[in-house]
Amino acid sequence: MSYGQGGPQSQWDPWKPQSQQPWSSSAGPTPDWASLAEASETRNKRRRVLFIGGGVVATLAIGTAVAMAVVSANGDNKASGTPSNLPASASLPSDTAGTVPSFAPTSAPPPLDPEEFISSVQKDTAPLSAATLFPGTQLTMGGTVYKKGATADTKKCATAAKGSLPAVLDKDGCTRLLRVTYFKDGVAVTVGVAVFNTEAQAGKAKTDADKKGFVTALAGSGVKTFCDSGVCRTTTNSYGRYAYFTTAGFLNGKDVTTKDTKVFQAGDDLAEFTFRQIHRRGEAQASAAADAGQ
Repeated sequence: MSYGQGGPQSQWDPWKPQSQQPWSSSAGPTPDWASLAEASETRNKRRRVLFIGGGVVATLAIGTAVAMAVVSANGDNKASGTPSNLPASASLPSDTAGTVPSFAPTSAPPPLDPEEFISSVQKDTAPLSAATLFPGTQLTMGGTVYKKGATADTKKCATAAKGSLPAVLDKDGCTRLLRVTYFKDGVAVTVGVAVFNTEAQAGKAKTDADKKGFVTALAGSGVKTFCDSGVCRTTTNSYGRYAYFTTAGFLNGKDVTTKDTKVFQAGDDLAEFTFRQIHRRGEAQASAAADAGQ
């Protein structure tokens, strides 16, 4: 009886999990152990090469990631080069955080010029009288209080002036002459305001007037006649379409000299007050026009 095994002999491969190693050396020919060892060494070398190659690739990938992180940390959050993993430009959200709304420039209109409203008869339309130009019963300039005397109003300008002034007023187109007198401590001052249609006419009247012409002193309401004869002090000025004059002197008829500072001061105070009143007239009309949107 034979106890031998039938069929093909099983070949044992140490790297194949299903192969079997014979337990009996008599079952078949003896394996070529040298060839098997050489094949095993070849496989081990191939695996080592693949493992080393994979390690290099992994190292390069890690190095690239670190480099990109460094660039991102040190940059301005803008990608350099040509990244391929960004969305298309059309899908990128627009930067609206810094958008500032724009507005049309606006500015307040310039204030209206008061002098413009007192420079021509067309714009200077507010009511005018001695009472509106010189209101009240007295005025205070600095610490000095002057009492108010008589007032007068005429459209025949020449009749309220003397010397060379009547001819000047007629020639340059005076349409009206308002007068008022103030007094204090024996000194009286008459202010005459000549009204013209234009600023140019008033300026010409001021230029044409000389020291030989003056507004007639106005007596009444507690003031007797003054500056009817003798020497008095006179002034001439203009502002807008108004020329204004002062005649100042002593109520007792005494001649005025350069040493009579009280007379000079009274004349200057009344001239300054008249200028202010004319300017206030312009301011009031400019303000009314601004409120009306003109």
